[in-house]
Parts: sequence; C-alpha cells; structure tokens
Amino acid sequence: MIKIYHVPRTRSIRVIWTCEELGLAYELIQVDFSLEYRSSPEWRALNPVGKVPVMIDDGFALFESGAMVQYLLDRYGEGRLQPPVGTPAHAIYLQWSWFAEATFARPLGEIVNHRRSLPEEQQSAVAIAEMQDRAQLCVEALNSAVAEQDYILGSEFSAADIMLGYSLMLAQRFLPEPLPAHAAAYFERLVVRPGYVVATADI
Repeated sequence: MIKIYHVPRTRSIRVIWTCEELGLAYELIQVDFSLEYRSSPEWRALNPVGKVPVMIDDGFALFESGAMVQYLLDRYGEGRLQPPVGTPAHAIYLQWSWFAEATFARPLGEIVNHRRSLPEEQQSAVAIAEMQDRAQLCVEALNSAVAEQDYILGSEFSAADIMLGYSLMLAQRFLPEPLPAHAAAYFERLVVRPGYVVATADI
C-alpha cells in the first residue's frame, strides 16, 4: 500500500493527484505541520529537512514530490501520463516538470518562508516583490507555452501538468496579478479534473 504523508496546500497534492489519475490505491496520513513536530526526530527520520510530503511504498521512502510522481509513473503507470522515455517529447516533459518545481515554485515558496519566518514588521517588501517578479516571469513563459494547446505537451494531459498545476495554484495565492488569459484557461482545464478535485478537497 502506498502511504502519503499529507498536509493541505502542500506538495503532497501532486502525489495524491497522480495516484488518482493512475487509479492507484493509497493511504493518506495527515501530518502535524507544527514546527515542533516537523523538527522532531520522528519526522526527521522520514524527511531530513522537516518538510512535507513523504511517500512510502512497500517500505521504500521518498521525500521529494517530483521524484514521487516520477516513481509512481515508472513503477505503476504502464506508459500513462508521460511520453516514451528517451524521446524528445519525454525530454520536454521532464523540462516542464522540473521547471514547475526548480524555477516556478521556488520563488513562491520563498515568499511563504519569508512571511512564516519573520514577524510582519521585519518582512521586506523589496524581497517579496523580487520573488513575485521571478514567479511572474514563469507565469508568462507558461502562458506563451499553452497559448495554442490544451496542455503543456499539446493535446494530451501528462504528469508535467500535475507538477505545473500545483505551482499555478501557488501563483494564484501569492502573486498580486491574476493569471493571464492562456494560463488561466489552462489552469481551469486542470482544476476540473477529478484527480485535482480529490487532491485539493481539504483546502
């Protein structure tokens, strides 16, 4: 049984969504998101930096959401939700999957951490604006990429859309401007998918 250690609004959404799209059974384990618990030896044994999520499958543990998504596809996907490995299409799939986390979600996560770590009077409006500008560049890149297609790889939904969908969810929360037209339409296509609905039911 796949076990997903979950907190609402966190990257565990990606893992739940992937399981739903693949029709995989899983157990959802709610995690105490307090700093005290996430700093505890118990939790650090599962995630050494105290973050969420963690996934365990038959005793095998992972603590990066993108790796979890890829593991599920490679082990259980039977070719679904990704192009054939070694093809240019798969390289583009990987590019957007990694972009979603390493480039797009990074400044959005920094906004969250900045606000969570510092009292309001110590927060820097300049730093937050800089992070928002970096994330907005990513929104514009994505907006152009989906201007003439339904999903990031074209007409077919893939796990890269799962990765990007979570980052767009964050962008809607933490960027001052609404999503531009093509990105907004793309996000609307994602949020009506049953897997997304289940994965975000508790937010």
